[in-house]
Amino acid sequence: MTAPAAERGSTTVADRAVRRIAERAATEALEPGAVEAARGSASVRGRRARVGVTVTLPYPAVLDEAGERVRSHVAERTARLTGLTVPSARIRVRGLSPRARSAGQLAPPMTGAGAAVVRARRPWSQRRLPVAVFALAAAAVCGVLLYDVVSVHVAGHAPARWRVEAMEWLSTHGPESATASGVLAAVAVLALGVWLLVLAVTPGRRSGLPMRPPLPGVHAVLERRAVAGFLRDAVTDVPGVGRVLVRVGRRRARVRAGLEFGEQDGARRAVTEAAEAAAAKLGLARPLRLRVRLRTEPAWRAPAATPGSGSGHASVPAATERSTLR
Repeated sequence: MTAPAAERGSTTVADRAVRRIAERAATEALEPGAVEAARGSASVRGRRARVGVTVTLPYPAVLDEAGERVRSHVAERTARLTGLTVPSARIRVRGLSPRARSAGQLAPPMTGAGAAVVRARRPWSQRRLPVAVFALAAAAVCGVLLYDVVSVHVAGHAPARWRVEAMEWLSTHGPESATASGVLAAVAVLALGVWLLVLAVTPGRRSGLPMRPPLPGVHAVLERRAVAGFLRDAVTDVPGVGRVLVRVGRRRARVRAGLEFGEQDGARRAVTEAAEAAAAKLGLARPLRLRVRLRTEPAWRAPAATPGSGSGHASVPAATERSTLR
């Protein structure tokens, strides 16, 4: 009796295929890029397979928990993809690598005096508007000129009057003529060429401040308006501070705050510390140089002297200023 077609033949999974699947499964156990698989082993006997993988885990990590997650994932994933029975997987931790970071695990920011300046460039602007305007103008001029040339050479029409007059004007108003109109035209063409060269070799987007790269190949930009708003909110939270004006440039930020009530020296220190703490949290590649200025509002009055403090309180200037470099 002939066996059914579905029961004929056999499927054999090679040891090499099982080993490659186990190695790939080990790298998928934790976050992407967190586990590195060095080498693996596999032995297939009938419908059962034994696998083992040598891995490098990220640091810091709890070894027993991370190893158990890798082991269970390798066994389950290999069994599901190969159709074999995988009783267990052997995982050998070869080492720990601090460079194996997940996509959501960012490098801790460096703040304070030891913070290093990370080189990060502004992203290049695509400059769609000037390129589109220049391309449309050039296309329109070339299209009109091409239409007139084709109509003359193909249809036998007379050349357009504007082209004849333009050619006559150009023949008598060249650079050697030294006329005012020729000089102005040459200056305009030169200015246009210089402007296009500047656009080609500069990144543009001066409103964005580059941030510290969290991962290799990742570029982030923070708008100046957002930086100004963040600094303004931080300074406004200081008790006694009312109106706050913030101007952010490419290298420095100017903070002007108005004091409505309270003691000036303490408010000045609190405003400066709040601005510095907020600037340190921005994560910019080049820390901003802060210039903090505190002025008293017209309704401000000096605090009353407490008993035992002497004959009175020392007069303070109406405006104080402090510059800090970070």
